[in-house]
Amino acid sequence: MKNNAKIIIITNSKGGVGKSTTADALADGLMLRDYKTLLIDLDAQGSLSTTADPNKPTVYEVMTKQAGIMDAVQKRQSRADLLPASKLISRLNAELVETGKEYRLKEVMSPALPYYDYIVIDTPPALGILTINALTASHFLIIPAQADIFSLQGIGQLMESVDAIRAYTNPNIELKGLLLTRHNARSVLTRDMSEIAQLTADKIETFLYKTVIREAVAVKEAQANRESIYTYAPGSNPAADYTNFTTEFIERSVQPQ
Repeated sequence: MKNNAKIIIITNSKGGVGKSTTADALADGLMLRDYKTLLIDLDAQGSLSTTADPNKPTVYEVMTKQAGIMDAVQKRQSRADLLPASKLISRLNAELVETGKEYRLKEVMSPALPYYDYIVIDTPPALGILTINALTASHFLIIPAQADIFSLQGIGQLMESVDAIRAYTNPNIELKGLLLTRHNARSVLTRDMSEIAQLTADKIETFLYKTVIREAVAVKEAQANRESIYTYAPGSNPAADYTNFTTEFIERSVQPQ
């Protein structure tokens, strides 16, 4: 079997930018296009893991080699497969201390690669060992950000870490775009913020997605009901936006920029 899976990390060192929502929607969006897709939740808050069976192993047991990844992956009806989070993963910052700790996720994830087309990784809003592991293991990096000056300025800290990752553990990680999220549909994305977002993308040598994700209460409702945005509110603005974003991601992944 070939290791065909493309691994995508969704991350931003600033919280509240729709990172987990984007990871969830991209994973389900790819699955709906008949791609075999796995969603890995590395965030101890576990907002993407509320549907998980609590009696089965989690990413913590996989990362500490107490369980194999394919024993911990949970199948979900009409959704991407899930490797759920655990509150215990916050311990890994202290527990993973040996040489090569940055490669642990890449190592334990290897047996799953032949079974998937895409693996989407959600990370905590901090540049700790879990995010470093995800950056080391990934082919593509997508950065969600709000269209405000503070959110866009915070990307600089993330890029310092990406530069270090490229120098030491993963020289081939590819920036796969800056995605503007949580846009208030009642306001107009000003020309100034549009220009700043484009300049930010240019500065970090990537592109700005044409799609902008509009904010709506349907996102929180879908999460509260443990459903995909596509099935809970298929006619909502976020469902339409994430559908367009998924299409744009696929197109940009198979065509030269």
